[in-house]
Amino acid sequence: MAQPSVILATASYDHTIRFWEAKSGRCYRTIQYPDSQVNRLEITPDKRFLAAAGNPHIRLFDVNSNSPQPVISYDSHTSNVMAVGFHCDGNWMYSGSEDGTVRIWDLRTATCQREYESRAAVNTVVLHPNQKELISGDQNGNIRVWDLAANSCSCELVPEVDTAVRSLTVMWDGSMVVAANNRGTCYVWRLLKGTQTITCFEPLHKLQAHDGYILKCLLSPEFCDPNRYLATASSDNTVKIWNVDGFKLERTLVINAGFGIACSQLMVLI
Repeated sequence: MAQPSVILATASYDHTIRFWEAKSGRCYRTIQYPDSQVNRLEITPDKRFLAAAGNPHIRLFDVNSNSPQPVISYDSHTSNVMAVGFHCDGNWMYSGSEDGTVRIWDLRTATCQREYESRAAVNTVVLHPNQKELISGDQNGNIRVWDLAANSCSCELVPEVDTAVRSLTVMWDGSMVVAANNRGTCYVWRLLKGTQTITCFEPLHKLQAHDGYILKCLLSPEFCDPNRYLATASSDNTVKIWNVDGFKLERTLVINAGFGIACSQLMVLI
């Protein structure tokens, strides 16, 4: 059977990863993940591999294979891996874990090339579109920018003390970053290039988006321009779509209980 043109991959605390034909809703492949729950999924830039972040490892699976076995495993973390992503050219992978570290991996050898200490459980990590900075958010409410060229932390922000940052998202052109926290609040900054190419944060907006904690926030991709949106998913069983121009609420989706958790796991592979 031919590979579907659009694939949806989902993962869950039920220890499975499922591949779906997006247009029909048909599940055509299930991978058992017996070692732990799956906390996060991410696709490689070339669409060939799917990274599944668990506890405490990351497994890489071949999207186009029927094999249930991972292609390679990354095993240096010591607790739940909560974030994973890739350099735009697929040269390396990054991850963040509840063990308090952000790591960069050699994809071919599965070795950890760099390790950054966050001093608190890391819940979210995103790569700046300039491909030179990682931005992490942790359980203590800290947001840190890791300058990969200088191999150090170049900026620290604490929007709310002792309020966990659950999700971060950066606009595709690097103009804006949003941090969502445990109190249902989104903090928005403009991103400005400072001296020596270090990114500077300029406060733009504070959005009380939900009554419950936010599990995922996501800014719209390039092909949506000139319209720009922010999507937020929460434990209050709603998904909300906000127009970034003034942060007006465009739409609220009321979902069955537990969808907020699922929403932090799913993704589309195009």
